[in-house]
Amino acid sequence: MNWLQAEPRAGGSCRFGTWAKIPALETVEMLGRAGFDFVVVDMEHAPHSLQTAYQAIVQAQGAGMAALVRLPDHSAAMAQKLLDAGADGLLIPRVDSAGAARRALEGMCFPPEGSRGMGYTSRAAMWGADGVAAYLERGRTGVTRIAQLEDRGVIGEIEAVCAAPGLDALFIGFGDLMLSTGLGRTAPEMLELERTVLAAGAARGLPVGTAVQTPKEALACRDAGYGFVMVSADTTIFSQGARALAAGLRGEG
Repeated sequence: MNWLQAEPRAGGSCRFGTWAKIPALETVEMLGRAGFDFVVVDMEHAPHSLQTAYQAIVQAQGAGMAALVRLPDHSAAMAQKLLDAGADGLLIPRVDSAGAARRALEGMCFPPEGSRGMGYTSRAAMWGADGVAAYLERGRTGVTRIAQLEDRGVIGEIEAVCAAPGLDALFIGFGDLMLSTGLGRTAPEMLELERTVLAAGAARGLPVGTAVQTPKEALACRDAGYGFVMVSADTTIFSQGARALAAGLRGEG
């Protein structure tokens, strides 16, 4: 069973998480204590190294959260290392075609579906204590491989993307999608692109996720049919809290 099949902490059908951009164990632990279902360690837009991502995975799981990682690119070598570190899922950035999805996923799946190598003495098998069979089973059914869609063109290929071997979920990256299309978040064409992805995911049994800034937006996504939502980020949470505290000291709060 993967983390998307587990019962959310708040009940219902949607899991809520946030981004871990600060390379520090303390913030990850506090996010777990706060009650998030999962955290996404961001190696694309934050200064995480392999070592800090590895530590965040361990800390997040110890705090009761699923630990996902957004890859810095489509490198199969990096994906291999993070999966062997025990990550519960990988978010593949900038998937711009069905072919790109297939190529990225190929390195994340064991043969015959893909080309991921055997590493059962890694943390993913508790350093070999869980055995080969458990390691392979976790790699095949216990992790979530997520394609991040950020381009209008790839949404036009959504059926082929959904058919890519090894794909477990979809993610709509509205920030880059708005940049690439020039459309606003609530523009009719953008809403149609969103409906297209949600419908394709539902038809294939693939949960769809996205990222928002506020609880109100996250709950609206849940009601629209999203299966997982990242809300804000550790950097934003800290920044807003610090600014509110400083404003209160100035009598502005």
